[in-house]
Amino acid sequence: MGECTGEAYTVKITAEDRVSAVLPLQEHWLPLSNLDLLLPPLDVGVFFCYKNGDTLSRYLDDFDGMVSVLKASLAKALVAYYPLAGEVVANSAGEPEVLCNNRGVDFIVASADVDLERLNLYNADESVEKKLVPEKKGGVISVQATKLKCGGMVLACTFDHRIADAYSANMFLVHWAKISSTTSGGPKTKRPLPTAPSFRRSLLGSGGEVDFGWAGQCSGCITSRGRGGAGYVMPMPSARGDGSWVVYAHLGKDLVDALEEEGGDVFTPLTAEFVMGSH
Repeated sequence: MGECTGEAYTVKITAEDRVSAVLPLQEHWLPLSNLDLLLPPLDVGVFFCYKNGDTLSRYLDDFDGMVSVLKASLAKALVAYYPLAGEVVANSAGEPEVLCNNRGVDFIVASADVDLERLNLYNADESVEKKLVPEKKGGVISVQATKLKCGGMVLACTFDHRIADAYSANMFLVHWAKISSTTSGGPKTKRPLPTAPSFRRSLLGSGGEVDFGWAGQCSGCITSRGRGGAGYVMPMPSARGDGSWVVYAHLGKDLVDALEEEGGDVFTPLTAEFVMGSH
């Protein structure tokens, strides 16, 4: 259906669809917070890398079937997180609000002629963004599932940060993953279904595991695209499970150079060897 060629590999889009909540609610509006009205629009992407292994290989033999499970579980997850299935439109005063109309989430299926170990995760904005992480053209979220040449997979989402900050996005992803793992036939099928979300910001807790039922996650990372030139730093536990952390820094080159020079004994560039567990 289309192609997007990067510096080192090509991504071929094989299917595009829109996933709506399986139980739509009555259409209504939700206002944005005063802070969100002050900030410029910002889209934030998150992607998860899954290396080829025994469990994942069984699913990738039927990639279309795995995508079907992702779509079906997404439709269920959107019932509880119904604002994410809506869209941001201007109200009568010209201010952006969330129209909860079950527009749905754009879902892209693709393939890439690149091995997971060849991705430059040290500079994800150049190597991954707009290739494996979708560009959101409408709605609140876009999703892309990409099968890699090596048999691995990258699952990515792009969120409108005005509607879902990092904490809320993490809540949704864990909720979606748990539903998927209970229906995918994988080793996590006996996990309990997630409870309904709470949006009380006073109840902050630690993040959860993003396991869609086929295991093999070896990396997760954040990208961003927006206006205003603001930077940020996002630390997260690595998927290695050994106590190490990955710090994603969206900063100017001078700040990155200073960070690596002053913290060279702490920070090292993210490499494929680290992600694959060989370092």
